[in-house]
Amino acid sequence: MHTENSTGPIWINVGEASGDLHGAELIKRFQEIAPETSFIGMGGPAMEAAGLDVHFSMKLISLVGITEIFGGLPRILKLLGQIKRELTSIRPRAIILVDCPEFNFRIAKIAKKLNIPVYYYISPQIWAWRSGRANFLRDHVRKVICILPFEKQFYQKYGMDVDYVGHPLMDVLPLEQLDALPVDTHKIGLLPGSRNKEVSTLLPEFAGAAQLLHTAHPHLHYVMVQAPGMDKKRLLSDWPKDIPVEIIGPETRYETFRSCQCIIAASGTVTLETALIGTPVQVAYKVSLLSEFIGRLLVNVDFISLPNLIAGHEIYPEHIQKDACAETLAKSVSRWLDDQTEYDRVKKELTALRTMVGTPGAPLRAARIIEHDLTELGR
Repeated sequence: MHTENSTGPIWINVGEASGDLHGAELIKRFQEIAPETSFIGMGGPAMEAAGLDVHFSMKLISLVGITEIFGGLPRILKLLGQIKRELTSIRPRAIILVDCPEFNFRIAKIAKKLNIPVYYYISPQIWAWRSGRANFLRDHVRKVICILPFEKQFYQKYGMDVDYVGHPLMDVLPLEQLDALPVDTHKIGLLPGSRNKEVSTLLPEFAGAAQLLHTAHPHLHYVMVQAPGMDKKRLLSDWPKDIPVEIIGPETRYETFRSCQCIIAASGTVTLETALIGTPVQVAYKVSLLSEFIGRLLVNVDFISLPNLIAGHEIYPEHIQKDACAETLAKSVSRWLDDQTEYDRVKKELTALRTMVGTPGAPLRAARIIEHDLTELGR
């Protein structure tokens, strides 16, 4: 077995804000157990701060929906060509892929041809749709490291080498401090997404819901959490002038989530962050009609948000496609504001959910698994 790159860098590939956060934690833990390891690849500000030498910004691939990806295809193919040239010339010690399967599967394919071992951390949610892609993973990835309790069994069915490490959010969230913070019963949070497409689709509906809520609940005030890289002016352009809104940067988002009575959010990792923090959320999700059509043929889960998937039943109401509209969202939020029993029931469910996602230490466990395997490989 080759040993010439046993001191070479590890390439990490990340495509969105949540992956950037998890990638950063993994890098930090790696540096604890193997301080000589260096990291290069594609990421964002959190990974760069943790020590990643960013060769490509993750902003280059933040797309949403199947048909939206088709629109950006020429740019993506060009980018893949550039990454292939870098990998060929650098020959990293290993490649770690974090979520983002539409792009990262192509990196796995390149790595296989170059004989570079691949590890998948934050395993892609292929159990949700197009499960047949598990065969691709089995053939192209040495180890899948999963973070949700039900994923291990799914991957094992396909004969894959899989480890369950628990959810890395348990390390990222300062839960003890957050639990001590008060909740403002007049504050509603807004999380319209981290991609332009999501924001332009969902924010006008969130704004419409706020206008409808204003009549029965004039004392409500709104706080919008700005995703990394999202322009503040862009967010305000879709918000009505007559309803005050505070825009908060991503640095204090967890404290903001905790301070809200409830939140209206785009589907994504934030639904699990808010659930672990204990704040009830109305989940909204909208894609193009073609994406919806293809999705309906391929999706094989009952829910789209992680808290509901982990619990196995609905905790957070999900408003999908035409239901992700101002009227439905306002009605659903009103139910929580007007019915304390229903609101308390959701809060209780969220307390139970926290016990289902593993103990802190997931990034360290993942780093140890990868480092141990690479040592065994002689890399």
